[in-house]
Amino acid sequence: MNFDLYIIQDTVQKYAEVISQVSGVDVEVVDNKLYRVAGTGLYAKDINQDMSSEGYVYRHILKTGETKVIYNPGIDVLCTSCPKYSNCNETIEISMPIKVHDEIIGIIGLVGSTREQRDMILLNEKLYLEFINQISDFIASKFLETKDKENSKYLISILNRVIDFMEQGVLIIGKDNLITKSNESAKKHLGISTLTGKNVEIIYTGDELNKSEYKIRVDNKEVLVMGEIHPLGLRNYQYTSILIFKNVETIHSDLYEMTASPRAIDAKTIIGSSEATKNLLSNIKKVASSNSTVLITGESGTGKEMVARAIWRESDRRNQKFVGVNCAAIPEALLESELFGYVKGAFSGADPKGRIGKFELANHGIIFLDEIGDMPIYLQAKLLRVLQERTITRIGSNQLIPIDVRVIAATNKDLKAMIETKKFREDLYYRLNVIPLNIKPLRERKEDIEELTEHFIRRYCNLLHKPFSYIEQSTMELLKNHEWRGNVRELENTVEFMVNMMEPDGVLNDKTLPVDFFEDSLSKNIKINDPSELIPIKELELREIKKALNIFGDSTDGKRKAAISLGIGLTTLYRRIEELERK
Repeated sequence: MNFDLYIIQDTVQKYAEVISQVSGVDVEVVDNKLYRVAGTGLYAKDINQDMSSEGYVYRHILKTGETKVIYNPGIDVLCTSCPKYSNCNETIEISMPIKVHDEIIGIIGLVGSTREQRDMILLNEKLYLEFINQISDFIASKFLETKDKENSKYLISILNRVIDFMEQGVLIIGKDNLITKSNESAKKHLGISTLTGKNVEIIYTGDELNKSEYKIRVDNKEVLVMGEIHPLGLRNYQYTSILIFKNVETIHSDLYEMTASPRAIDAKTIIGSSEATKNLLSNIKKVASSNSTVLITGESGTGKEMVARAIWRESDRRNQKFVGVNCAAIPEALLESELFGYVKGAFSGADPKGRIGKFELANHGIIFLDEIGDMPIYLQAKLLRVLQERTITRIGSNQLIPIDVRVIAATNKDLKAMIETKKFREDLYYRLNVIPLNIKPLRERKEDIEELTEHFIRRYCNLLHKPFSYIEQSTMELLKNHEWRGNVRELENTVEFMVNMMEPDGVLNDKTLPVDFFEDSLSKNIKINDPSELIPIKELELREIKKALNIFGDSTDGKRKAAISLGIGLTTLYRRIEELERK
């Protein structure tokens, strides 16, 4: 608790004046930082002043918490450090602490400066002490009362403002499990129109792994929810705890919103020194400051979203929002409302308050439409109109909302082929393809593989707290010659697996590669020029053995690596080599 006597300064001053009138001496009251809160007579003009330089007795009171009567000011042991030692004008002094919950919030000081005042206090010392003690209790009580009112008012104000705007259900619970307050979301989640004043039973139903499941029982109605109970720790029995929750049935919609949000990408640069990557980086810088629409094409896993974010970071819109929408991940029935929003009562099951769409959310920034090839044909027409007119209309509304959004689209599909089959609008294609950027697959920019591999090794060694020494050159060659149909995403997953499999010596080698890596390499390296030509399996097997020996060498260690890469035993390899030599 913040003990600040200044919140009741007027009251403290009145009590000081009462004490002064009854005792006939000057009175001052200081807080626990030795600032004068109130004063009479000689001290009236110095209220609100710091008097720590002269509060020698008061510092003693703050340490001991005990009342002190100085019968001989100027020569008492507590006055030793005072500049007025042995030359003090005071004749008697009484100092009494003001306590709240055994903590000192201030000190009352009575100071007599004449022989008559000293004699009068000594004559009625016990009565004076009891009187001052009573006044001390009055001040402490008034402080607590004021502080409690202030806290309650502040807390209620905050809670009311916060909970009324929360999408989660909120129940504030008081003594005997009575609901003190609820928000509209709580009523909606529980299906009960009136909650305040009703008794609620909260039953924990989770386990050790899931500690957020509860069953709420109100009016003999039970609802399974997920949430958290927070004790408020207040002395006011109206507010003992707060439950923030969501109906389990709404969790699926929350998961949908999570999948609709852009995946966080922390890469600050696009890694690679190949000509293809250099050209891509150069083009990103050229087009970043433009407002024209960009269409990014490339195979899955090449990093289309990373390129979109790089354009955003290089552009004048870098301080505005980047809003990503995966057109393939959102159900067709929901995609329109996700993009353009809807008004109150637009359709059954809609949020009663309505919702803004991603285009409005991205206003003045960039919207990234990933997997644009999966957008339904009827929505393509609406998107084309948005690109042409720079306005959107929410579902259920006729009001045109102007927007300033740069659109970046991406796809791994052949949109021109889709145009031929009437699955993609030709006019939308040309509107999107103002600035085309193509990301080459990883197999066509092998120079980047080593840099990317080293980058991912550092990342996952840090994440997994593993020491790294080096990667064997033969293993790096295997990585560089792999087909990488999953591109950078597949490479990253492979490196993560390798780091997990790495021995304590920190060496990455062929043994750390996943088993299916070799299986995929074997199948992907089989090239058949004539589809009608059948190549005997024996010949294919011997061809790949010969290729493996060329890569790893004819030494014992090379043959061992070749056998591992081919997924066969060393004995089988030697037997096949003998067959090669007989040819």
